[in-house]
Amino acid sequence: MDEQEFMAAADAELARIEAALEAASDSGAADFDFELKPGGIIEIEFENGSKIIINRHAAAREIWLAAKSGGFHFRPEGGRWLGTRDGEELMVALSRAVSQQAGTSVSL
Repeated sequence: MDEQEFMAAADAELARIEAALEAASDSGAADFDFELKPGGIIEIEFENGSKIIINRHAAAREIWLAAKSGGFHFRPEGGRWLGTRDGEELMVALSRAVSQQAGTSVSL
């Protein structure tokens, strides 16, 4: 995958994440705010002041997730974004991190 293909795939996944966060926020399931920042970064801030940062990393061709529970890297494989350590899907890992930091179950 070249850089242009990666950027298109990463931007599509970030848009998918943004839509899922919007739906979860609108449902009132958890109290958090999020913002899409320039450069392919999504910042999620929780009522308790903690944050989750999601960003694309073009050099590594990965999407990175930074949460209280740790840092995670995801690569595109077969139309999905899978963790480089354990093969976990990005949205599953993000749902878990959001749930932990929001203090309530959130499914994205």
